[in-house]
Amino acid sequence: MRDSLRRIAALFYARNLEFVRDRAALVWNMAVPLLLVLGFSIIFSGNQKPLLQLGVVGTLPPAYQPLDTIPQLKLIEYDDLASAQLKVRHHQLDLLLNPAGGNYWVNPDSQSGGLAEYLLKQASLTPLVRDTLPGKAIRYGDWLLPGVIGMNLMFSGLFGVGYVIVRYRKNGVLKRLRATPLTATEFLCAQLLSRVAITLVVSLLVFLVAHWLLGTPLLGSGWLLLITLLGGAAMASLGLLVAARIQNEELASGLLNLISLPMMFLSGVWFSLEGSPAWLQEVAALLPLTQIVTAARAVMLEGAGWQEVAGPLSQISLFTLCCVALGAALFRWNAK
Repeated sequence: MRDSLRRIAALFYARNLEFVRDRAALVWNMAVPLLLVLGFSIIFSGNQKPLLQLGVVGTLPPAYQPLDTIPQLKLIEYDDLASAQLKVRHHQLDLLLNPAGGNYWVNPDSQSGGLAEYLLKQASLTPLVRDTLPGKAIRYGDWLLPGVIGMNLMFSGLFGVGYVIVRYRKNGVLKRLRATPLTATEFLCAQLLSRVAITLVVSLLVFLVAHWLLGTPLLGSGWLLLITLLGGAAMASLGLLVAARIQNEELASGLLNLISLPMMFLSGVWFSLEGSPAWLQEVAALLPLTQIVTAARAVMLEGAGWQEVAGPLSQISLFTLCCVALGAALFRWNAK
């Protein structure tokens, strides 16, 4: 057991040293996420569209139908009261109407909440109880950062592990390692641990710089650290599985892009899928990157604790174990 841990530690150190000496990869992993957050924050830093968004809990009754005729109002129906109230706190809804309860919620800090409240009173024939939901506005850069961190975990894990192993196999490095006492499980564990450590450091640096430059919030606790660890392990384990038997670098690159690009667009990295078809949302919810981004946003922007992120983290952990087990069973040292 001691010799096995020693071999894993030696390979772990060698892989990290190889990554640090590769200046291009180091700059790419650290600079690109920050540039993406800064760039999109600048692009979407302008004034919002002059359109009032009014949420409705349930279905709008006939008595409130005059609201549907006001061109300045966009009505959005919600079944989940908690998620709708959170949108009011984050200034993503100007007002939330609860027809069944005879009340509404408005954020006192929202600049357009007062106008939405005025239009509601003009259209409503019955008196309503006013409740407030204070909260700070969530900027696009704040919303984007967890997605960028998840995307960085994905690309770093898939290409930093999967592509590298295929290159090792093609160049004969794995053939030489096979002549040593190193086992396949030890080799895969070292690769996995190395990539998780690197992605953890890079993700924390990206968050700290974004927090310092943009004031990105962290409303939750330190669960973000665990999410980054498990997310990095999940993406690296998927890279291990893809590279278990592939011998050609071009094929490996194509497969990794085929896996990563749909996940990047369907996992809510750049935009929400709330308005997409229900079947597409169900498919997207099964993707590991969706679980990572959802859990990270819940902690950073909603102050979620263990109970809220336990479900996504459990699915990520199960996915990692399955990929590692399959990758170890299918792993091949030689190119032939």
